[in-house]
This record gives sequence, C-alpha cells and structure tokens, in this order.
Amino acid sequence: MAKRILIGEPLTSEKLDEQLLPKKMALPIFASDALSSVAYAPQELLMILLIGGTALLTFSPWVAAAVVVLLIVVVLSYRQLIKAYPSGGGDYEVASKNLGEVPGVVVAAALLVDYVLTVAVSVASGVDNIISALPELNPFRVEIAVGFVILIVIVNLRGVREASSVFAIPTYIFIGSVALMIVVGLGRALLGDVPRASSADYAVQAESLTQAALILLVLRAFSSGCSALTGVEAVSNGVPAFRKPKIRNAQTTLTLMGGIAILLFVGLTALALLAGVHYAENPCNLVGFDCANNPQPSLMAQVAAATFGMSSIPFFIIQAATACVLLLAANTAFNGFPLLGAVLARDGYAPKALNTRGDRLVYSNGMIILGIVAIGVLIVYQADLTTLIQLYIIGVFVSFSLGQVGMVRHWRRTLRDMQALSPAAAQQESARYERRSAVTGLWINSLGASLTVLVLIIVTITKFTHGAWLVFIAIPILATLMLGVNRYYRDVEHEIRMDDTVHFGSSGDVAIILVNRLQKPVMKAIDYALAAKHDKTLAVHVAISEEDAATLQREWAEHDMPIPLIIIESPYRTYTSPVTSFIKTYREKHGSSVVTVYLPQFIVGHWWESILHNRRSRRLAQQLMLVHGVSITLVPWLLDSSELIYGRRSRPLPGQQRGGQPVAEVPAHRGKAPHPPAS
Repeated sequence: MAKRILIGEPLTSEKLDEQLLPKKMALPIFASDALSSVAYAPQELLMILLIGGTALLTFSPWVAAAVVVLLIVVVLSYRQLIKAYPSGGGDYEVASKNLGEVPGVVVAAALLVDYVLTVAVSVASGVDNIISALPELNPFRVEIAVGFVILIVIVNLRGVREASSVFAIPTYIFIGSVALMIVVGLGRALLGDVPRASSADYAVQAESLTQAALILLVLRAFSSGCSALTGVEAVSNGVPAFRKPKIRNAQTTLTLMGGIAILLFVGLTALALLAGVHYAENPCNLVGFDCANNPQPSLMAQVAAATFGMSSIPFFIIQAATACVLLLAANTAFNGFPLLGAVLARDGYAPKALNTRGDRLVYSNGMIILGIVAIGVLIVYQADLTTLIQLYIIGVFVSFSLGQVGMVRHWRRTLRDMQALSPAAAQQESARYERRSAVTGLWINSLGASLTVLVLIIVTITKFTHGAWLVFIAIPILATLMLGVNRYYRDVEHEIRMDDTVHFGSSGDVAIILVNRLQKPVMKAIDYALAAKHDKTLAVHVAISEEDAATLQREWAEHDMPIPLIIIESPYRTYTSPVTSFIKTYREKHGSSVVTVYLPQFIVGHWWESILHNRRSRRLAQQLMLVHGVSITLVPWLLDSSELIYGRRSRPLPGQQRGGQPVAEVPAHRGKAPHPPAS
C-alpha cells in the first residue's frame, strides 16, 4: 500500500511510448543540471580569483569568455554525437566503438562518478541557497540535503512523465526570474543606478602570489567556471527518452539548453561584477563580515538582494526558484545514471538488475543505487558545496575528452569508407551530403577534442591537490570492477553455452520428503510427491534425539502413512551432512538417480514471523542445492496470517460446516488432501 501511494500504480509495457518526452518537457528533465550550474559556476569563478585579492577580478570577464567559447564548442560537438550515436550510450558508446573496451569502460566509470557528484553538488548548492534566505536552518544542512535526495528519488520512481511535470514549472520559473533579474540589474546600471551587493564594502585578506601562482590561480578559476558545462552530455545519453523524430528533438533541446545557459552565465557574471559581489572561499577572509555567527550568502542571493532588495518578493521568488532548480538539477543524474546503467548491463559491464524496468517503466534499481551513494557522499562531506565542488567536473571532462577523440576517429573512418565507393556512387546527392556532413563533424569534433583535452589537463593540475585525487582513485577502481563483472558474465556464458557434447546420464527418479514431525505441511509435501509419480518416494527423518525418532515412528504407523520412513542418526545434531551422506550413498547403490527433495515451508504475513519460521528449511535448501544430482521443491503451507498477502484464510467456506463436511478434509488453501494409503 505504501509503495503504491508513493510510486503509483504499475504501468504496462504497452504504455512505454506514452512516457516519451516532447521538447518542452525534455528541456527541464535533461537541461536542469546545465541550467542550474549558472547559479554556482560564476560564484566559484569569482571566489577563486578573490583569493588573490579584488584586483584579480579584472580577469573574470576573460575567464568567463573562455568558458563561454568552450561551452559553444561542446554543444556543437554533442550535436554531432547525437546524430551519429542516437541509441543513448553517449560518450560510452562512442569510446567503446571507436577507441576500444578499456577507454569505453573508463568513460562509463567517469560518467557514473560524475552523476553521483552531480546529485551531491546540486543538492548541496540548493540547500546553500535555502540557508542564504533562512540562515536559522544552517544547523540542519545535512538533514535537509538527505531529505531532498530521498524526495527526488521518490518522484523519479513515479515515472519519467510525472517527473517532467513536477520539474518543468520550477525550471521555467528559474529561467524567467533570473533572466528578469539580469535585465533589471543591467538596466539599472545603464541608467546610472548600479545595484550594490551587501559584500561590496568588505575588504579581502588576499594571499601574496608569485607570477607562477597567479597563472595557476587564473587557471583554477577557469576550471571552476567550467562547472557550467556539467550536464551537457545528459541530452546525448537520453535520446531514447525523446519523442520522434528523436535525433532532431534531442539536438534542438541541446541547442536551447546551451543558448539559455550561456545567456544566464554571462548575465549573472556581469551583474555580480557590477554589484561588487565578494564571495570568499574562507568567509573569515572578508574583513568586517561576522563569519562566526552568519553563513555567507550565495552569489545569487547577493545579486538578487542588490537588484530587488533583501526582503522583497522578487528576492524570495529568485531564491526559491534557484533552490528548486538546483535541487532538481539532481534529476538530470537520475535520468542519465539509470539509462547508462541499463546500457552497461546490456553490454555485460554491470549487474543485470540495472536493465530491469520497475512498475513505472523506469530503471528503478539504478535510481535507488544513485540515491544511496549520493546520500553517503553528502553525509561524508557534510553537504559542504565548497568541498564537493573540488571533486566535480573531473569525470565530466574525462568523458568529454575520450568521447570527442572517439568522434574524430568515427568521422575519419566514415570518410575512408566513402572514399572506397565507386565513382558513380560517390557522385550521388546523398553520398555528397554525407561527405559534407562527415567533414563538418570532423572539424567540429576535432576542435572539441583539442579544447576538452586541454581543459582536462588544466582541471587536473588545478584541482588535484584540492580533493580531486579521490576521483582519480574512484574512476580506475570502478572501471576495474566493471571489467571484472564483464569477465565474470563472459565466463558464465561460456560455461553454460549449449553444444552437441552435452549429455546427462541420470537414470532413476527418487523423491525424498524431509520430516521433522508428522504435521499437515508434511502431509501436503507427501501428497505433492505422490502426485508427481516418482519411481520411488521416501520420507527421511534426521534423528537429533531418540525420543523424537520413536514418537515419529509410532505416529507414522498409527496414521498408516503411504510411504516408508527412514531414520538417519545425527550424533552431532546437524541436518545437512546426514541428508547429504544419505543421498550420496543412495546414488552409489542405486545408480545416478535424480533426487528431488521436498521441503515444507510456512508462508507468513508478518515480517517478524519470518524470523520465527523457515530458518532451517532455507538453510537446508541452500546447502542441498550444492549436492550433485539434487533439486529442491519447496512446498508452501499458508498460515492464517498470510491473508495479509493473499487475502485468503484457512477458515471454512460458507455452508461447509452445515453440509457436514469436516474442515480439515477440504482446507480452503492448503492444497490437495493426502492420497489414501498405498495398498
């Protein structure tokens, strides 16, 4: 019941097409990460430059311009990738098909790590903006972050279409409110009324820097600003979720996302510089700021307060919209991670369970795993955005770089194949169009590969000692595990593959019913075994005490049971070993018989009843399955409490007692009555 309330009723597989997204719904689903990054990318860029003092803020327009150029190139590059590989594998598929297995697995590992960090960073940033508006919530930062992750998991488990409906409104409100703030702020500046941030009057305790350190600081600011590129790859990974025509809709969505992200990033950076926002890595370096008693307001909060006023309605709307879209940016990962996990599972690099759709036609196992890991990261890092951001974007640019290099190889191979065409075929209009398209793609992806590899080097150098080294450990470990999973599945497939040399020479068929005491569940197991018409049917009792064995033998004779009872002594009070020895001895004496062991098992309705019942039968089943030539048949016996599951009781049916029919002879759900004794 609770599952249905939270997740909703199951959907049939035929409704899968109804879950596909139009562009207006796909934009908030797949672009929320990239769009929301404009809320913290300018903040991180200015924060790093401010380490060297306010004078270094003069570099910020040039650093921001470099980020914008890179974003344009990456968006154009991924448009080419969507056209060439629309199946949803994204960079993983490109690297696997063009660079080989290991680069493909490395890309997949980098993306999976980045999806986890996307959730952690987005939620931490959203909570940061909430606390900027409501500072009294600061002591509950981690609890709020974990609660939001759980909420996002539940919403996504309800299905892609419902999630898009929930996330669309906050995303569009964020775009509209921030765009309005930028227009109003820049308009005021043009009219001579420049907005002024609350931190503009704070002096900064700058670090003394050498020329080399200054260059590294500017590069570090650029690498932090590149967090604006996170989420760009999500559209290429989610092409299968778009309505037809999938490729065109995905490319259009990607272009809209890139254009909106650039406008918001540039406008917010410009407005923050005009307002004199000072956001420090260590708030105590702001001279005059009470860092001991107050959390540092986010850049978005300072700009909104400077533009509209601290307690104005637009201020709270922008803070609420920013917090929502940052929290919902995690939703991009909750779409990308499960889809990539499903692709990896199909290719044998991840557990097969990741390729299973849940009740609402989403890959629910991947969503749950992502939520659990992200919650762990948030708890370990106490939902601190400044710390988490240092781990971020490494995985993004690893996948960017290998994906773009793979695309270069793809286009070069395409052009080689076209050169092999006959002169007549090469002159056809379709062939000329494909050649022009391949040449254009080669130039775009070559530029993308050059820039992304360069940025990966910069990001690695500037972030490695600030915590990014953990990512460089996590990616190889995860990639190695994925290769191990693939080798395991490959070995199992080789082991179980059918061939003409397979022969099973078992002869004979014997059934063994394990009996502890003579009770109704045992009677039902005997009835099932007799109905199966085995060559021979035996009842076996493992004697822990002589008294119990004698009692069972007496009752067995009194009830004139239809099959022989065999008593096995167990001086060490174990069950599995005596039964195993009996089966092996029987097979040695009577040949390689197929042995079916019947085990009665209670079906209960309460979780605590499982602790009180079935422990021995489960252990026996698990251990006996390891014995060659043995199969296990569990015979269910439904206790009254099982009505919680099945809605049925063992009570008499209406009119049963009035008709003079004994209830015990025709139980409502116990199975067939025992066979009469054998003659």
